[in-house]
Amino acid sequence: MSQEPFGNQVNLPRFEPPNISPNVIKLALVGIVVLLALATTWYQVEPDEVGVVLRFGAHIDTSPPGLHFKLPFGIDQVRTVDVRRQRTAEFGFRSARSKAPTSRFQVSRIKEESTEEANMLTGDLNAVVVQWVVQYRISDPVAFLFKVRNSEDTLRDMSEAVMREVIGDRTVNEVLTVGRSEVKAVAQEKLQTLCELYDIGINIDEVVLQDVTPPEPVRPAFNQVNEAEQERSQLISEAQSEYNKVVPRAKGEAQQQILAAEGYRLDRINRARGEASRFNSIYAEYRKAPEVTRRRIYLETMREVLPKVGRKVVIDDEIRSVLPLLNLDGAQGSPRQGGQ
Repeated sequence: MSQEPFGNQVNLPRFEPPNISPNVIKLALVGIVVLLALATTWYQVEPDEVGVVLRFGAHIDTSPPGLHFKLPFGIDQVRTVDVRRQRTAEFGFRSARSKAPTSRFQVSRIKEESTEEANMLTGDLNAVVVQWVVQYRISDPVAFLFKVRNSEDTLRDMSEAVMREVIGDRTVNEVLTVGRSEVKAVAQEKLQTLCELYDIGINIDEVVLQDVTPPEPVRPAFNQVNEAEQERSQLISEAQSEYNKVVPRAKGEAQQQILAAEGYRLDRINRARGEASRFNSIYAEYRKAPEVTRRRIYLETMREVLPKVGRKVVIDDEIRSVLPLLNLDGAQGSPRQGGQ
């Protein structure tokens, strides 16, 4: 019994590779190499960037904006750094960029990320929550990339250390009220000094205090203290206003009385001196002619006294009775005058 094959047998054509010349293969490999070389030879630096050129990992050059060429196949590597854009480092809060072109960013606080770095202790052992922003630019791209490992994290650590030092040197009232501008200035100066000391290639533009508040558990007590301080300031202002009304007026009246007394004193002194001088001159004339001077003084005195007398009766020395001449009943009228 003969065996028959299972199913129908299909005869496939035999595959034979194309006959390619070795020269063609070599030319293709050379072309690929040339294309790779051309693709890795040039690089572009944007207008707000600089290019840091590395050869076998060592810095050899810094490229300005524009089109440049380098050695291919990874021999030269280029790392671009944005040196014109102002960067920000936020502490105590995190912000989400807003899509609206009118606003720079929309603040969205994340307590889980910011509580630890925001809590600080003042010099008088009071707790405050400080939120601040450090605005900086890259001044030296080579130092920024290679002098310190992870320069931005180092900047954050330095900023937090500096702010804690500055806050720890001041009282809570200074930090919350009048000392905020001084805190910003001192923190910026100290942070810039540390950047220059560590040579991380960063220049600090500004340190901005976003918010300084007491911790949530003690915030009501701080609000009561602030209200008391405001009431105290208001009472002081009112008292100062009343003082300004009363005291200058009293000083003016006192000065007026002093000037009046001084004028009265000068008047009395001048009058006394004048009367003394007049008396001396009269006494000198009296010594020359006592009788004449005595009579003249008598006549001058009578001239001053007689006009002040209401009624005058002139009688003769030889008359014996003056009753008929006097109006004894008090009737009005002029008395009758006798002979002189």
